[in-house]
Amino acid sequence: MFPSLQFSSDSVNIIWNVVIISPVYTLFSKVHSDRNVYPSAGVLFVHVLEREYFKGEFPPYPKPGEVSNDPITFNTNLMGYPDRPGWLRYIQRTPYSDGVLYGSPTAENVGKPTIIEITAYNRRTFETARHNLIINIMSAEEFPLPYQAEFFIKNMNVEEILASEVLGDFLGAVKNVWQPERLNAINITSALDRGGRVPLPINDMKEGVYVMVGADVAFSSCLREVENPQNQLRCSQEMEPVITCDKKFRTQFYIDWCKISLVDKTKQVSTYQEVVRGEGILPDGGEYKPPSESLKSRDYYTDFLVTLAVPSAVALVLFLILAYIMCCRREGVEKRNMQTPDIQLVHHSSIQKSTKELRDMSKNREIAWPLSTLPVFHPVTGEIIPPLHTDNYDSTNMPLMQTQQNLPHQTQIPQQQTTGDFRLTTFQRFEVNGIPEERKLTEAMSL
Repeated sequence: MFPSLQFSSDSVNIIWNVVIISPVYTLFSKVHSDRNVYPSAGVLFVHVLEREYFKGEFPPYPKPGEVSNDPITFNTNLMGYPDRPGWLRYIQRTPYSDGVLYGSPTAENVGKPTIIEITAYNRRTFETARHNLIINIMSAEEFPLPYQAEFFIKNMNVEEILASEVLGDFLGAVKNVWQPERLNAINITSALDRGGRVPLPINDMKEGVYVMVGADVAFSSCLREVENPQNQLRCSQEMEPVITCDKKFRTQFYIDWCKISLVDKTKQVSTYQEVVRGEGILPDGGEYKPPSESLKSRDYYTDFLVTLAVPSAVALVLFLILAYIMCCRREGVEKRNMQTPDIQLVHHSSIQKSTKELRDMSKNREIAWPLSTLPVFHPVTGEIIPPLHTDNYDSTNMPLMQTQQNLPHQTQIPQQQTTGDFRLTTFQRFEVNGIPEERKLTEAMSL
């Protein structure tokens, strides 16, 4: 069974619905797996989802005395909706700990059954089990309590304060300080839900939890000590205020007295103000009246043509103008040549021919030698001589330096040596501007 706890009433004791008042408030059906609980509006409601209860729902079913420790998680939602009601929260730290539903029911839900679907997942076998929790909210006497105080406990997490023994000890300490006739735990909120930071995992640091309690008598003098100027100054300087009754909590609970909130609902003035109509406020026009079905149909064909035809016509005109500029306004090659001087055209043509010839030579090395490299006349006789190499000459085997041999354009002349003999010396014929240079040959012959 999962216990449902309700913290309220005169003796500030914990009422276990399963053990004490189950014949009156708890109905359990094994066929439909439904459970009924009856919390009071404005009083803290706690419902524990015990893993031990759901272990028997997953096959293979454990035998009597057999202990299984499968990881189990829970998913809770309002029947027909993806989430829980706004006043109901759920927490489960690890798959090996029990889940807890807690919150403070509101007066708007009094008399309306709230069905919570509880789905348990076995993370080892992936089996599921579903139960329904029917929450029947009852109206509470003197709701809400006129005096409410909210404490911030620094050394606990929300699931720790939700334990029945711990919350009972805290309410007992508050009762000793406050001395009320009625004391109820109204709500519990984690500090993370108030914008707090997740604590570092060192020195067993806790998240902190806010606990709101309500009573039917005014605040005690000890609780009022927080409002005196000296303690307010110490709180502004991030120092601990001096509270005489702090020792009654210090044994188990570390209270941050600078964050305590005292609310006296008997002195609260209604903030409702009647709206004075004037400039900037529209008059009341009554209920909205939708248009009748007898409206005349409107023809949008003309609007469609205007919207489509005008941009299309503008685009067509721009296209024609661009086409005329690009195609009809070209000067052409003939007009360009007519406006260019002839000598410039000849120079340009010769450069193109030379470039083409060099490119053709680089592509094929076995073609005929360029005409500019061939001799035209014999240096002595003046006859036209054949080219140095034939067309089928392999230029790849040509040495870098030609050997001295009798070629048609070379002249051999005798030269006297020091011993009186003569030797032949070969001279290369030179030409300057097409005129053969005979000076060297004449000087050599006169030796």
